[in-house]
Amino acid sequence: MGTWPKTLWIVRHGQSAGNVARDAAEAAGLAMLDIAERDMDVPLSPLGREQASALGQWFGELPRARRPDVVLTSPYVRARQTTQLLMDTAGLDRTRVRMRVDERLREKEFGILDRLTVLGIHQQFPELAAQRKHVGKFYFRPPGGESWCDVILRLRSVLEMITREHHGQRVLIVAHQVIVNCMRYLVECLEEHEILSLDRQADVPNCGVTSYEHDPLDDRLVPDLVNFTAPLREHGAPVTTEPDALAAPKS
Repeated sequence: MGTWPKTLWIVRHGQSAGNVARDAAEAAGLAMLDIAERDMDVPLSPLGREQASALGQWFGELPRARRPDVVLTSPYVRARQTTQLLMDTAGLDRTRVRMRVDERLREKEFGILDRLTVLGIHQQFPELAAQRKHVGKFYFRPPGGESWCDVILRLRSVLEMITREHHGQRVLIVAHQVIVNCMRYLVECLEEHEILSLDRQADVPNCGVTSYEHDPLDDRLVPDLVNFTAPLREHGAPVTTEPDALAAPKS
């Protein structure tokens, strides 16, 4: 018997109030987002709730034998709300589907760059902006924050736990944009230039689905869906691809 889950879905949370605040701040040329909550407390926007419910409808329409057995979620409010709405709409029975909150799936920590826009970073920390450009986002760690490598390090233990405890099951992860990309890096055995190229091409859509199916012959996970948003369109929910609310900008 293989060690991998039968199916692995990785989903980004629905649009958050922070995504909306970032759009407004960037459009107004502000240095900082106008949002009072801690990053971990930022809730879904009304549109984000609609997206989560639409994705839940899609999961609920899958044959019962193909629905998730286990749901792992980031502890951040926007991810937990997405998980709850998705499970409720899909009709996933909490007595049969195990739901676990895992702090290793939390958003990348941005340290002193938290809540700053592109303009704000260049104004307040020009030396960090220059360092980030030189080092690249994969290795750059802002003071008090994390690099992508730091996130990948904690995700390695998540993947080890999944193979140890949930092999042969269908596992759904609900988390954040950087988590989706870093999990792709691990599962697909990518290199720095490959995952950064994918990141530059487009943001991960809110409630977009990336999934893998187990190939028993090679005992590996094979990519199936990548940033799949048809469930949102099918159920009338707009697709949004905003960067994470409190994240540093793309290279």
